[in-house]
Parts: sequence; structure tokens; C-alpha cells
Amino acid sequence: MTTTTVLLLILSVLLAGGVSFFQYFYKAKTHSKINWFLAFLRFIAIFGLLVLLINPILTRKSFETIKIPLPIVVDNSSSITELNSNESALEVYKKLTSNSALQEKYEVQSYQFSSELESLETYDFKGTQTRIDGVGKGLKSIHKSVNHPTVIITDGNQTQGNDYIYSFDENKAVYPIVLGDTTSVLDLKISQLNVNKYAFLKNKFPVEVFVNYSGNKNMNATFSISQGNSVLSKQNVSFSSRQKSQLITVLLPAEKVGVQVFKATISSSEPEKNTYNNTKNFAVEIIDQKSEIAIISSINHPDIGALKRAIESNQQRKVTIVKPNQINSLQDFNVLILYQPISEFKSVFEKNVLANLNTWIITGLHTDFTFLNQQQSTFDFKMSGQQEDYLATFSTQFNLFAIDNIGFENFPPLQNPFGTITSKSAFEKLLGARIRNVELDSPILAYTENQGKRTAFLFGENSWKWRLQSHIDQQSFEKFDVFIDKTIQFLASNNARKSLVVTHENFYNSGDAIEINAQFFNKNYEFDDNARLSITVKNKATNQTKSYDLLKSTNSYKVNLDGLSAGNYSFTVTENNTKTSYSGFFEVLDFDIEKQFVNPDYAKLNQLANQTNGKSFLANQTDELIAMLLANENYKPIQKEIVKKTPIIDWIWLLIIIALALTSEWFIRKYNGLL
Repeated sequence: MTTTTVLLLILSVLLAGGVSFFQYFYKAKTHSKINWFLAFLRFIAIFGLLVLLINPILTRKSFETIKIPLPIVVDNSSSITELNSNESALEVYKKLTSNSALQEKYEVQSYQFSSELESLETYDFKGTQTRIDGVGKGLKSIHKSVNHPTVIITDGNQTQGNDYIYSFDENKAVYPIVLGDTTSVLDLKISQLNVNKYAFLKNKFPVEVFVNYSGNKNMNATFSISQGNSVLSKQNVSFSSRQKSQLITVLLPAEKVGVQVFKATISSSEPEKNTYNNTKNFAVEIIDQKSEIAIISSINHPDIGALKRAIESNQQRKVTIVKPNQINSLQDFNVLILYQPISEFKSVFEKNVLANLNTWIITGLHTDFTFLNQQQSTFDFKMSGQQEDYLATFSTQFNLFAIDNIGFENFPPLQNPFGTITSKSAFEKLLGARIRNVELDSPILAYTENQGKRTAFLFGENSWKWRLQSHIDQQSFEKFDVFIDKTIQFLASNNARKSLVVTHENFYNSGDAIEINAQFFNKNYEFDDNARLSITVKNKATNQTKSYDLLKSTNSYKVNLDGLSAGNYSFTVTENNTKTSYSGFFEVLDFDIEKQFVNPDYAKLNQLANQTNGKSFLANQTDELIAMLLANENYKPIQKEIVKKTPIIDWIWLLIIIALALTSEWFIRKYNGLL
């Protein structure tokens, strides 16, 4: 309190005492106990009112001790059990969390992780994926500005995500406790197998296999690829203390249509601790035809190369770039992409009247719109000679096929002549057009279907910039290429639209996400938000059946079937109101990535510790870690002073005391006849 406030309070005491004395004792004939009590009540009331007027600020100090957080993170993946370290992991965890000295110095926090970081204290070691990089990212977001140590109890074997060495803050020490036997044992392992998902009948498809060896002596092994009881390829592989990895490339024949399952195996005469990682199953879908797409253009433009790369990212597609005057026959093609048609395209349009191929028309600054008005009946173009930039707007009502918004609104504008585009027949709009912030009625990307013939329209050039921007946003061309592939898939198929469309893969690896998507359309071929879709899944070997409901997302219904064991499955998706159904099958391949390890990755965990100025420990060195954490002077608890200032006017009890004093004085005076 300030000196002025103290002087005002003293003056208030004198003033309240003076008023009480004047009223009850000045010229009073008697000084009874009632007078003394009434004077006291009057003093309390007047002094309280004066204090409220002065409103002094009361300051109260308290101290709070803030401990440095100590996250203790336990690897809850199944690889811990495979290395017979689940009991030692729990023992280390309990020793750390129950240590009273650590609890006194640190705020001990318990976490677990497999595919993601979770704040849980129960461990079953059944996680199907290991993402150690998620631990670093998660702790960064939880403790953004606090310098704290981290104890991570793990085998260091990551199966998913980015390199975890660079996911932890370099200024925050990490102390890994390495689980498992670090003694190097002899082991042969298929570490990676690369193969295309599709191959074409009567062709050969490549299989690329990386084989690793752990050991110190020379070894001869046998690598083979089999299908059922038939061995398709077999060769000898040599390893030594210096040559511990081999790249094997095999060409396999595609002889049967459908999903074909193969098994790659590496074996030797030496005994191994873990033979599960010696085999790896893989599957390839053999198809008997390939979509041939012709990009017809009279000019050279970057769009053409970008479209070719995007389309051919799907191995089922082959693109041929030709000029309109080089087209002799359309019989070799399934889809035509007419890039900026001009009068030279007249022969192409005439030949397509007989061939009746689905087309994708792309316009731009070089397009002859008068000619285009004569060759198609979907849109009428009234364009000027002025160039305009058109931005895209994604239409959530589009339902011809399932497509996600890959960020179209943030893509660079397409260039097209300014003018009016009027529709003459029905079309489905995927992307609307806008100029700056002004929405237009005309589309940028639209699709039509008339008497079995399908046509797509893209109004604007420089779509190559879209592919480049998608790569900048996603660090990959994949999403843009899938978007282009879905357009080609729509054009390559002449099947009539179905009310129930189901999308799924033919095979999945066990442990991967098994997701099935479905769309249901009403009689007007509009996406039905009120559909009730369910799926029945049957294991062909055991005849065990399970049923699930599909959950609605933005423009489709989805179901996640994670947890299915390896085997062949058939399924039926049914719309319960109309009883419309779709049947299919898929296979879950026997592959558990968590069973691939025979040793912990001690070298990488040690590198992580050194990079963050920490230290790595084995499970039997937990006491040393505790001693180091207790002796570390960089992690002292912080004592924080908390100053709380309260104005006296906020005291509700002072108002109550004043009111009670005045009320009591009035009643006593009334009772004793002093009023």
C-alpha cells in the first residue's frame, strides 16, 4: 500500500471514531453498555464505507515450485515382444516412474507409442507399426518452450515415417534405453521388395529385391520366387563380412489374368534366430489390356508433357502424342485428348464419328472456338480476343466418381480467352471458374455423358502449373496424377452408370489400412446422403462372417476393416433401403513388418543420443540413468513468485458487514426507544 493510502485509512479511523463519539457520547447523560455497542456498530459502518471509497489494493505473495517435465516414453509395438523385451520394458518403466527422488525433482510424465504418441500408462505391446519420429514431433508440440530431458524405452526399429534422428529437438537431451539383445547374430533378411501393382498378360514384369545379411563370415544363400508349389526363379547369392547386401532383379512371366500371389524366399544351411524375415509375399494383378490414349495437338506446349507423365504414372496407360494430320486411324486408341482444337482437327472429328471414342477437349489461347462450336453440341462459345486468368473452385456436389479436393482453389490460374460459355445440354461440373473473387456460371472442368459417349472439357491452358503446385504442396505428384487418372478412367470406360459404385484394392498387406469406399446414387444419379450402406465380409477359409456399417464422409461412404488376419475374403456391400448390392473380393497378404527384426537398432539410438547431447543406456543400466538425471544441474525446479493484487471493493464480505452493522444499529435503537 502507498503512503497516501495509509494516511487516508488513519484519517478514516479518526473520522469514523469522531462521528461515533459525537453521536453517542457527546453531551450524553449516561455511558451505558448499549451506547458503547451502538457506537461500535456506527464506527464499523462508517469506517467500512470510507474504506470502500478509498479502495486500497491488497497485495498477497505466494510461491509455486515448477518442476521440469520428464517424459518417459515406452515403445508399445509388437516388435518389443518379438525381441522378448516386453517384461524388461515394464520393469524399466516401473523403476523410473516409482523413483521418489525423480518425482521430487521432475514432473514425471508417462507416454506410449506405436503408430502415434499417446498419454497412456497401460501397455500390451500389440502395435502393428512403429513411428519414433512421431514421438519427437509430439513432444515438441506439448513442451514448446521448456528445456527438458526425454527418456525413450524402445528397440529403435522404426517401420513408418521419417528418419527420427531429425525429429527431436537438438537442444533437448534424449536418453534412449535400448531394449533387446545387442549381440549381433547371423541373420538373412529380405528388407525391401519392389514390384508394380499391375502387369499385362503375356508380358514379363520386373521384381526388385533387397537382401541383407548380418554376420561376420562368408555365406552362400539361395534366393527363390515361387507361386504355390511351383518355383519360378532360383539363384545363388553370396555374402561376406564386407558384402552384406545384395540387389536381386528378376523378370517373371505374366501368364494368368487376375491377382497372382508370389513368395520370395532367402535361405541357407546356417541356423537363424529369426526366419520370419526370410520370406515376403507379394501380389500382382495381371490384366489383359492396356488403355491407349492419344494426345492430339498441332502446337507444342508444356501441358502435353505434364499430361503424358501424369497419365503414364498408372502402368495401365500408354500415351501417344500425334499431330492431327498424322492420324490415319483411331482404331488403336481408347481415349482421345484434343488439345486446343483448330480447323486442322476436322478430319479427327470426322473419323471419331465412326470410331465413337470418348474425348477430352482442352481449350486455350490457340483454340479456334468457331470451329469448336461446329464440332460439339454441349457448349456454345462466344469468346473475345482478350486473354483472362481463371481460378478454380471445387464443387462438393460432383458425383460422377469419387474425387478429393487436392487444393484446386490454391492452384495457379489457367489462361483462356475472355468470353461467355453457355451450356446447351446437361453436364457435371467438377471445377467452377472465377476471376479473382468473382464466381462465374461457367465451369473450368466439366464432364458429359450422352447416349453412352463420354466427354470431358478443360477450359484453359497451363495445367502443367497445377501439377507443379501440387508437388510443392504435397512433396509428391501422386495426388494430381490420381486426379488425372480418374478422368482417364471415366473416359476409358463406356459402362452405364450404376447406382452403387464400390472402390477397393484387390490385395492388402496385413497391418495396413484396409479401407473400402462406396457411393450410392438415386434415380436422378445424384449422390444420396440418406443411403444406409452395410458390408458383409467373409473369410473364404474359415467361413467366418462379419458385418459393418459404412460411415458417410463428404461425397462417399467408407469402412475401415483393419485387423483382418491374412487370407482370402469375399464381401458384399448392400444399400439396405433399395437392397442394391455389389460383390467383390480381396486378399490380405501375410506380412507383419514388426517381426522383421532380430536386434535393436543400437547404432541409431546412440546417434540420436549424441546428437541431442544425451546418452544411450541398456535396460540393465537404468540406475545409472537415474543417477545422471538426479545429478544434472541443468534441470533444477523453478520457484515462481505469484503476486495477487485484490482491490478491497471486490470483498463482498465487507459490504455484508456494513449492512449488518447498520441494520443491527437501527433495530437496537428501535428496541430501546432511541429513535
